[in-house]
Amino acid sequence: MLRRFQPHRHCLLLYFSALVFSFTCIQSAQAHKEEQIKMVVVGDTGIGERAYRPGFDAVTAAMRKENAMILLHLGDFVYQDRLFSATCPDHYINTIKQTLTTPFPVRVFVAGDNDLPPVKWKPKASGCWDKIAPLATPFDTLKGSSAEGASSGPGPREGVMRFGLALVVVLDAFAWKDPAPWLKPLIKEARAKHQWVIVALHEPALTTAWYVDKRQTVLKQINALAPDLVFAGNQHSYERFYPLGVPDEYGSLPFVEKSDYLQGEGVTHIVAGGGGATFKPFADLSGKNKNAAPPEVKQALAKRALMFHYLTVEMDDHRLTVKTFRVCTQETPEGNPRWRPQMKVWETTPLECDGQPPGVTLYDTVTIRNP
Repeated sequence: MLRRFQPHRHCLLLYFSALVFSFTCIQSAQAHKEEQIKMVVVGDTGIGERAYRPGFDAVTAAMRKENAMILLHLGDFVYQDRLFSATCPDHYINTIKQTLTTPFPVRVFVAGDNDLPPVKWKPKASGCWDKIAPLATPFDTLKGSSAEGASSGPGPREGVMRFGLALVVVLDAFAWKDPAPWLKPLIKEARAKHQWVIVALHEPALTTAWYVDKRQTVLKQINALAPDLVFAGNQHSYERFYPLGVPDEYGSLPFVEKSDYLQGEGVTHIVAGGGGATFKPFADLSGKNKNAAPPEVKQALAKRALMFHYLTVEMDDHRLTVKTFRVCTQETPEGNPRWRPQMKVWETTPLECDGQPPGVTLYDTVTIRNP
């Protein structure tokens, strides 16, 4: 039954509505003031026959307990064992949904070389990316920004997500172009809002594991944009570099030997490829001198290890903290966490978890503070 308008009830309703609105606004202002974001980061989870499933299970179980809002996956979701596979089996995708999609409200996914279609130099690539990509949270549209309609805009596997406290950027290492024309204005906009800037790609711009010199290309172009953090995977290891500046024309790497520092003092690059893939010895420990990093690169290295791991990134208005967690498992007859375990180099190359009990342990911490 419809009720007639009654002035006294209307006024009373307006009063309570105003009271609720005022209380909500106060709460919203306080929430914004104390806003926090928690992200978990992992790479090279290695679902499939060419990985170490106990490592993957232990890492994903530990990540779920973090209750993070955002998952950043650095690529190489699947390691299957077939040559030139024409299809991506659904059981891989079902595992991704259960372990890497459902537990996290927001998913930022980077394409790895093993996720793309197989090619001559990567015959066991899974070709699963077309099924994996839709499981990620869509990138922000860039309509209305300076990137709209630009021929040098983000590629098909690139994009950004803007959160209240951070700009998260995904770049494509396999179709590399200097992202500055479309990304520099977005970073300028983020800095004006006092947001943190985090870049992610699969192949690292800098690594000491199996070195490829990108100092005058990818590394220089990323560091010229001055993000706060750069995450990469691909190498099945953990590596963290001290905050870096822009390499000079001779390849020299300016860095500050700090793990707790002010925003703007440099760019921290982290390789996080310990999500379940088997470990490969570092080139310099394997006698592969042509693949070993030069001394000036190793000098900028803060820490590295062969271990299963994941990271958390916790942000508020004043501080960004990256924590790396070592995940140790018991070795089982199901497999070996070492790539080609029969190689002699393993006799003198330890894993970080050797002699450690199973479990999750804080391994490394980086803190960036507002100036």
